[in-house]
Amino acid sequence: MSAEHAFHPPVITTPDGRPLDVIEIRGLTVDCIVGIFNRERIAAQPLRLDVALFLDTRAAAVGGRLAHTVNYGRLAGELRFLLEACRFELLESAVETVCRYVLAPPTDDVPRAQVHAATVRVTKPLALGGLAVPSLQIHRTAAEMVYGREEKGFGRVDIIHEGAGYGVYRLRVKPGGCIPTHAHQQMEESELVLGSGLLLQFKPVARGMAFHWPRGFLHRYDNPSSTEQTVLCVDRPGFIPSDEVETEPPPEGLLPVTGHSYYPLDEPAAPGSLAEHQP
Repeated sequence: MSAEHAFHPPVITTPDGRPLDVIEIRGLTVDCIVGIFNRERIAAQPLRLDVALFLDTRAAAVGGRLAHTVNYGRLAGELRFLLEACRFELLESAVETVCRYVLAPPTDDVPRAQVHAATVRVTKPLALGGLAVPSLQIHRTAAEMVYGREEKGFGRVDIIHEGAGYGVYRLRVKPGGCIPTHAHQQMEESELVLGSGLLLQFKPVARGMAFHWPRGFLHRYDNPSSTEQTVLCVDRPGFIPSDEVETEPPPEGLLPVTGHSYYPLDEPAAPGSLAEHQP
């Protein structure tokens, strides 16, 4: 591996001195908006992401359940969604958003092991026209993270990160709850469905499906399941309460939507396989 691609996370230990296990995702390349210059605000460019997650995987090793570790296939899709949806101005914002997302506590509908620390590096290969390759690497712990939380009629919202021009949120829809039919006139919104029991526009929607809501587009979610269901939401700019305009569904019904899957490798499990036991 060349020096340009070298990625060296630190060794993290538990209070009793045992090194934590490390799951890494290296070389995830995403074309996205990142930068402050005019040319960077209108044209996507590649951003390369390296992530190291520090956790305890012993329960997964014994029990054989993905709920006791991190599903790196799905996580790669979620990180790709965030990088594409947020449109960062600085590398600092990108790495902080990724760190805060991977360190957030798990939800009931997407059980996984708690990640205790994370090292994240982003590299901007084309930024200097081949003269050099800039990158930024940071390390954060779950213990230092504080997440805002808002109670809503549909359940709750976790405020993952808010930066210049964007906000990242987890919308947690309680059993029997709904995010009523609404539209935005100022914000653009991109959403990734994380749970497997939601209805979108009154139709079942698969986890891993992402949707972009342009201004003025009516949409809603319903949770008929017995488990809280989660949607990862990116607002641009960050959430404006007065721009959440609720309305009744039109008589002709809500427009159908076609999403894009960010879990392309999430294949149905063969009987008796490990994947059969994932949530």
